[in-house]
Amino acid sequence: MKLTNPLKIKQISHIIGFGILLAPILIYNIPYFSRPAQTNEVRSLFQGIAYRREFRSNPRPVVIHTVSIDLKAPGIGIFVTPGTATPDLTETNARIATEFLKEFKLQLAVNANFFYPCVEEAPWNYYPRSGDRVNNVGHAISKGQAYSQPDARFPALCFDTNNRAQIIENGTCPQGTAYGVAGDTVLVKNGKALAQNPEKSKDDKPYPRTVVAIDKTGEKLWFILADGKQRMYSEGLKLSEITEISMQLGADTVLNLDGGGSVTLAVASPSGAKLLNAPIQNKIPMQQRPISNHLGFYAREN
Repeated sequence: MKLTNPLKIKQISHIIGFGILLAPILIYNIPYFSRPAQTNEVRSLFQGIAYRREFRSNPRPVVIHTVSIDLKAPGIGIFVTPGTATPDLTETNARIATEFLKEFKLQLAVNANFFYPCVEEAPWNYYPRSGDRVNNVGHAISKGQAYSQPDARFPALCFDTNNRAQIIENGTCPQGTAYGVAGDTVLVKNGKALAQNPEKSKDDKPYPRTVVAIDKTGEKLWFILADGKQRMYSEGLKLSEITEISMQLGADTVLNLDGGGSVTLAVASPSGAKLLNAPIQNKIPMQQRPISNHLGFYAREN
């Protein structure tokens, strides 16, 4: 009987052990290579919806995503995550953007309201997970039904039944609003940047951000998203910087939506729901955060 070479057994054991140690490192780093390229791109996504990606290297690397939507284009429809008013204020089930997009058969989805609770302790220890109940901060309306009450500290983006948009500083959408979400700060009003709270301006640092902007007629809308928290790839924008970008587009009114790990832009494609930006959750790029609600759009193919 031929005995197995002990040296070979030891070598194989070392290889297996090295592979076990290396596997988590590889799994963690794979998402870094699936992020959108640091290149400029302009294209039409759907009828009435156009997309632009811009990479800036100064004063820091940042990838900026801009979506423009003609709210009067044929086939454009608006949708907000549905919810239910509850005594404990947990009105919605948390979802990631691609889940929201697929569940409601939408073409585009963007993060919306601030919410709580939100905890990130470790990749295996966070809240919420998809399906967990969460509280939406500020007004939230879906199909004409308000499920989260207005808060004067959180301005609202409101859409009427004709898709006309308006941003209401006192946070209360008018009667007849079909869909509505809330942010935390109006950055631009009547085409001019608003002075911000001195304390907030003092802490104005590069960060992942989502803002929504509308023109004077309320018939054109832009989303501007900045990826962040990703050194050497995209480190985010200051509020003052994203305000300037929105004004350069010709926006009349601009509202800051939830930021940080919530910043997500998802789109329907022939191969299924995909991400156009590089969200970051639990310090892992391309991992989506389950959030309280999204603002979605229906559109026709080009």
